[in-house]
Amino acid sequence: MKLQLGNEKSVFEAGNLAVKMMKVKKSDASRPPAELLVVAPEAQGRYPVVLFCHGYCTQTSWYSQLLCHISSHGYILVAPKLYQWLVICTKDQTKTASNVTKWLPEGLEACLAEGVKPDLSKTALMGHSRGGRTAFALALGHHHAFKALVGLDPVAGPTPPAWVEPRILSHVPRSLDVGMPVAVVGTGLGSRGKGGGFIPPLAPDGCNHSEFFNESRPPCCYFMAKEYGHCDVLDDEGMGLGMACRSGKGCKGKMRRGVGGVVVSFLHAYLGGDCRILDGVVAAPDVAPILLDPVIYVKE
Repeated sequence: MKLQLGNEKSVFEAGNLAVKMMKVKKSDASRPPAELLVVAPEAQGRYPVVLFCHGYCTQTSWYSQLLCHISSHGYILVAPKLYQWLVICTKDQTKTASNVTKWLPEGLEACLAEGVKPDLSKTALMGHSRGGRTAFALALGHHHAFKALVGLDPVAGPTPPAWVEPRILSHVPRSLDVGMPVAVVGTGLGSRGKGGGFIPPLAPDGCNHSEFFNESRPPCCYFMAKEYGHCDVLDDEGMGLGMACRSGKGCKGKMRRGVGGVVVSFLHAYLGGDCRILDGVVAAPDVAPILLDPVIYVKE
């Protein structure tokens, strides 16, 4: 299917495709290696695929508005459940995401409506928070399976413990080669603590969005949602988690549309082969419904 392109503002509004959201259990006939949330257009066609890694202490369903926004522009989103209870083990999340990656060619189409087909030659990775780190880790091991990578306020963790492998950040500029174009979306408030410093930031400096971008090799682009916090991309259902981090005062719906539009413009460029909208957003970021500052695009 040819991607639906319009002017730069169009990516920040819902696309022209109705979408369907479905839960796929491990016991279903397609036998996925993890429980999945799949969001796909209802219209028959062949669509690029985005594998989404959710953040720690979140549910895949808490990203439904963001995922539906992206899907409505012509993408199939696959979001596996990566975390069990409150256990952090990055090896486990990366292994689960890897198993889902291997499952996509044999199982994804069976989960979709008749006539809706995945184009696995155009597959991207995306992750939020620690799920962003998982996406980068997966890209390092499966770069042949993906064409683009998006980190939404990615977090590697301050002074990572020994069990967090592979090591992602080295604090050496442009040293991180994942073998594909990278987009990083950061938040201006994610690196700030809450409660007078009593609650530490969820995306501390030195291991957050800016470091992921600084270390990524070109082509790479960077957008910072200056007036929003780490959890503001979640649905209202997930805002309880926002009690643990500083939140922006602006409309959260605008935040979700702003981030969704940035992601769509990047995917149109590197999965669809048309950079016009991405170039337009970079040149005139005020078309977004939120303040994007700074915006950086390094092509070479």
